[in-house]
Amino acid sequence: MYGLKTESCFDSAHFLSNYNGKCENLHGHRWRVVAYLEQEELRTEGDMKDMVVDFGPFKAAVRALTEELDHAFLVEEGSLMPETLDCLRREDFKLIMLPFRTTAENLAVYFFDRLAAQGFPVSQIDVYETPNNCATYRADR
Repeated sequence: MYGLKTESCFDSAHFLSNYNGKCENLHGHRWRVVAYLEQEELRTEGDMKDMVVDFGPFKAAVRALTEELDHAFLVEEGSLMPETLDCLRREDFKLIMLPFRTTAENLAVYFFDRLAAQGFPVSQIDVYETPNNCATYRADR
């Protein structure tokens, strides 16, 4: 089995709706996303002969995804009143509306699915919300 790994970071704010604890309040993280690709065999032809994939497009894809969320407020759809969202938009806050609770676990699936949709052989995504705490999502093989 052959594998590649790259990582990228982004800063964003979020809160956990329907949660009883510190994280129910608005707070921020320096999220660290570590992406792993895996293939049984190396490519046998073309520009990527003897590679899993070229590191260039892999790194660029991960960085583009993290850049989309950088310095934004990640908001679970339906978790804030429309009036609150309208006020934040009038103040020109960068809001990213997501169809899931903004946990590290769900963000790991989000990055996994987005990279897989681009054709990368994703095997695992780690999302660190602190230097010592991360959530992992792995391919079901």
